[in-house]
Amino acid sequence: MPRIRTAIILAAGFGTRFLPATKAVPKEMLPLYDRPVIQYIVEEALASGLDKIIIVTSAAKRAVEDHFDRNRHLEASLAGKPDALQQVIRSGEINIAFVRQKEMRGQAHAILGARFLLGDEPCALYYPDDGIFGEKPAMRQLLDVHEQYGGNVLAVQKVPHEDIVHYGSIDAESVADRVYRVRRIVEKPPLAEAPSDLGTVGRYVCTSGIWPLLEQTPVTAGGEMFLTDTFALAIEQGQPLYACEYEGVRFDTGRPVGLLKASLYVALHRPDTSAEFRDYLRGLNLD
Repeated sequence: MPRIRTAIILAAGFGTRFLPATKAVPKEMLPLYDRPVIQYIVEEALASGLDKIIIVTSAAKRAVEDHFDRNRHLEASLAGKPDALQQVIRSGEINIAFVRQKEMRGQAHAILGARFLLGDEPCALYYPDDGIFGEKPAMRQLLDVHEQYGGNVLAVQKVPHEDIVHYGSIDAESVADRVYRVRRIVEKPPLAEAPSDLGTVGRYVCTSGIWPLLEQTPVTAGGEMFLTDTFALAIEQGQPLYACEYEGVRFDTGRPVGLLKASLYVALHRPDTSAEFRDYLRGLNLD
């Protein structure tokens, strides 16, 4: 089984939930405490053993590219601030390729735009709105499942029953602790039709067999190609699909309240800020 080395990060969306801020700043560049949201995703990919990064962007996302470039003038100005200098240099030393999605036609279409860089290689896939924090990177947990069982792998978490209407719900059988063989996915099902309370989140491992299926993914009435439909094709054609109920804490950073919660979580868990933030929260009058 070939080692998966490449991460594809989908970052082409408009970020309308954050308007008017995202009229000028890509939502992936909004700060999660002290660094852009997308930097957490890139760092998770590197910590998971992935060493090639492809970011799919769109018009008005130049700031994402600039963030991961070297800025010699800024570095020179930070000569007396070694900690800040190291942070700036690190973000500019990561090997990243950028691909433009020129039309907003869904996730499957965005992934296909990166194929010329990968050929038929397998890959790991990220939706950057899902910030996941834990002792072991969420993607590493999915890769471990793939290396043991093969097949495509998607991340799932148990969600409150009333919330499953906002997720892809899986019909699956357990094969190991927190690992499932997926029989069916229902995207945003009516509550009475959800096969389980295990909802899909934005981490995937895709084998080389997914590429021809991406090209066959049907176009919806709205002109989009959804990855859920791609995985449905994979199941129909006998490609194994597994789900990993990852261990970690997830925040939907694609929503303003989710980004705020994630920033607070990071601040409360960093040694240099935890005590100050805990004291501040204890002193709040929330009545």
